[in-house]
Amino acid sequence: MSDTNLVYAYAVLRRTPEAAATTAHLRGVAGEPIHLVDPAVTSPPLAFAIGHVPPADYGDTPLQAHLHDVDWLESTVRSHHAVVAALVASGAAVLPLRLATVYRDEDTARQALDTRRGYFLSLLDRLTGHVELGVKIYAAPDITPPEADAESAKDPLTGLGVGRAYQVIRRRRQRRNEDAWRTVAQAAARLTETAGTLAVDRVAHTPERGSLAGTAPGTNIGNDAYLVPKDRVTAFRTGILTAAQGVPGLRVEITGPWAPYSFALQPEPHEETAA
Repeated sequence: MSDTNLVYAYAVLRRTPEAAATTAHLRGVAGEPIHLVDPAVTSPPLAFAIGHVPPADYGDTPLQAHLHDVDWLESTVRSHHAVVAALVASGAAVLPLRLATVYRDEDTARQALDTRRGYFLSLLDRLTGHVELGVKIYAAPDITPPEADAESAKDPLTGLGVGRAYQVIRRRRQRRNEDAWRTVAQAAARLTETAGTLAVDRVAHTPERGSLAGTAPGTNIGNDAYLVPKDRVTAFRTGILTAAQGVPGLRVEITGPWAPYSFALQPEPHEETAA
């Protein structure tokens, strides 16, 4: 690989024979082979999983342009995750790095690994034996967030003109919607509380709206990630789905298990890319 290529770091991990063997068969975001880079301090064993990528795509300027290209971004995210997922499957304790963590060369990557060694090791200790599960909570499509200035109407329909009758009907429907929304919101709060008792940590992400929500029916009112011990995944799923049963207008989607991306507090990359 040319010395002019940049170093793309996928994850920090404890080096094991299994992880080293796994990397020998992996390809990264640019189709490049993946290998492990060790720091100067080798005990306990710690490594970056890296690949060499072309500056024409991963230098500062082209990378910023690519991040606005949805097709390129989707492909890169998929390839990045595939490397991390394979390392997790090898049984290694893995700390996923954020997308496009790029260093000028391997020496710079080693220096970053040495500088933050204690930080990485403490995070790996915390995340070892845990996975991330996503919990998305939806209100049914016919239940919408109530209007902030909704009026209360008590007028009977009898004797009203058409326009006034329409307003009364509209307000009654609005009150029914508000009641349904309140029921779903309260159930979602109870479900979140239940999830918290089954997990060791939670990160609340912003509910998805617009194109980010995809084709899922209804309004996303909860979009959380939970850090769950591997031996508690089934109990977590069962507990959440049981808590959601019987609540009209409420739907729950559980995803994962994933590598614990949401709980891996990312280092600031030394993006010392070639000029």
